[in-house]
Parts: sequence; structure tokens; C-alpha cells
Amino acid sequence: MTQEKNPAFVRFQGIEKRYGKVVAVKKMDLEIPEGALVTLLGPSGCGKTTLLRMLAGLETPTGGDIFIKGKRINDTPIHKRNLGMIFQNYALFPHKSIFDNVAFGLKYRAVPKSEIKDKVEKALETVRLPGVGNRNPSQLSGGQQQRIALARAIVIEPDVLLMDEPLSALDENLREDMRREIDNLQAELGVTTIFVTHDQREALSMSDKVVVMKDGLVQQEGTPEEVYNNSANHFVADFLGHSNFLSAVVEEKHNDVLKVRLDDKSSCLVSPVGNFEKGDKAEIVIRAQKMKLGYQDEHSPEEDMNFFHGTIVDRSYMGGEVSYFVELPGKQVLHVINFVKRSPYRRGDDVYVKVDPFHCRLLQS
Repeated sequence: MTQEKNPAFVRFQGIEKRYGKVVAVKKMDLEIPEGALVTLLGPSGCGKTTLLRMLAGLETPTGGDIFIKGKRINDTPIHKRNLGMIFQNYALFPHKSIFDNVAFGLKYRAVPKSEIKDKVEKALETVRLPGVGNRNPSQLSGGQQQRIALARAIVIEPDVLLMDEPLSALDENLREDMRREIDNLQAELGVTTIFVTHDQREALSMSDKVVVMKDGLVQQEGTPEEVYNNSANHFVADFLGHSNFLSAVVEEKHNDVLKVRLDDKSSCLVSPVGNFEKGDKAEIVIRAQKMKLGYQDEHSPEEDMNFFHGTIVDRSYMGGEVSYFVELPGKQVLHVINFVKRSPYRRGDDVYVKVDPFHCRLLQS
């Protein structure tokens, strides 16, 4: 097998997958650091699950190479890749006991019977379900079944743990609990983990590194903070959270920020992503949570930069936050999410929207 010098723990090199004329993954290069929890994030059909299945050996790459610990594994059988896998539907054997479900991978690895019992009990303790070995999966809740699937995956001490939408079958409260469970367990075990999801909250809250995908290609990779606060393009900014997009033309450089002109002829100071020249057409992206509301009569006329005047045309109360939709004079609607005040703004209120230049990111249009 091909050996790599100083490799990433998992590496995809020019990896590609075609189904006839359909290209699911397009000659992708990607590195997964040892001990990290890396999330593949994107909409359905973006190629994230296909990438995971090629690593697992469930799909054969059309082109390119996959390495684990520096060894090319394209031709390595599934059972010799030493990977733990967790699926959306748990994939537990309904007529086997919990003990036999967890022990399944050990038996196929020729682990001595004398060791299997101790390993299974340790795995069940790790996922906080000790003493359930004699039960059947149907006797456990959905969240408990997912923990059993996790125990089965870690009991073999895998080199890499693969998770394909593991929380999507759970209700929101259980999902939150399992997010913390997986995050804490992965940190405790230090196992290299690749997590597939379309849920941006899961990706941002759990990951050491997020890989945003679209149409079989990586759009951006980085820490949760990097991809959220410094989105590389319109797709990433739009997919990760609630964003506003405003067309603009660059007017001049203003210290470390740019002054741009909006469609309504007003000006705004923004933080650029990339190099811009005067006259360049661009797009401002502003996160809904980064904008602040106030009543129009509270706005000093001298402060006209990075202020927008409008009227609240809709709002949604979400407990700790309120989601507002503010229509500007040019009919552009801004989405603003603010923490609840003692008296939230109402439909029809005339308000201003203020945003710091640092939170106005200028992207190439």
C-alpha cells in the first residue's frame, strides 16, 4: 500500500464519485486532523453522505485516493478499515439483546470471549447505560437506542468514528441532549470523528472543523467561528443561519473598512472579504443577530452611517428572542433577531436598524 509522509489522519486526494452522468463528488481534496470532530455540512444531495460512504467502503470511488493514517485504503475491505459507524436509523438488530448488539463488531474481530464481556460493559458505562445488556432494543427509548448504537461503534476502539445524520430521528430536546453527549464523549475518547448533517446548529455547536459542501464540492472549511463570521461566499453565508444580503458599489477605502453605496444611494461602512477597488460591484452580508433595533425618534440625524430606517411589517416571538422583519423605503426587507426587551417592538412601529461595520461583510457579487 502507498505510504504518505507526515499525513493527515484521514485524507481524501482528488476523490470523485460518479453515478452514470451524475457527479456526486467532484475531485475533492480534504484533510481530517487526528482527534478532531469534523462535520460535513450541506443540503441534501451535496455529496456529504457519499463521501462518508466511500471512506467506510460502502461506495467505491470513481477516481482519487483515500488515506487513513497514511495508508491508501481504496482496496481495503470494509471489515479491515477499523471504522465505527452510526446511522440515522440506529441499525440495531431488533431480535438480539443489547449485549449482542454491542458485541457484534468484537465477535467479527476474533476478540476472545473472555474479553468481550468486559469491553461491552465498559462501552455501556461510557454511554451511561450500564446494566441494560439483557434487554432488547424495543425496550429502550429512541435516545437510549442511539446511545447503544454509539456504544457498538466505540467498543471496537475504531481509528475513525463515522456518523451519518445520527440525530435526525430524535425530537428537539433529545437532539440537544445527544449533541452534548456526543461532543463530550468524543472529547473524552479523543477518537477522530466525521459527522454528517444538514443541521447548521449541530455543526456549529459540536465541531472542531466544519466543511460546508454544495454540489459535490467544498465551499469552505474552517472552525465554526470562521465559517459563520467570515463566510467565503453567498451560499455559505445563506446556509449558515439568518443573513441579509444588500447590493453595493465600492466608493472608497476608509482606514480598515470600505465605504460602499447601496441601491437607495445611502452609504455604509463594511469589512471586506478579499480585494476590492473603487467601482466594484459587491454584496454585503449581515447576520440577523448582529443588527440592533431602536425607535426612529431615538436616532440622532448626525448618525447616518450604518443606520437603516424602516417599518416593522412582521415579527415572530421565540421566547428569549424576537425575529423582526423591517421594510426599508426601497421595499428591501431586513431580518433582525434581537433579545427580548421588556416591551418588544410591534408591527407598524417605525424603527431604525443599526449595525457595526465589522459585522457588515463585503463579498464579491
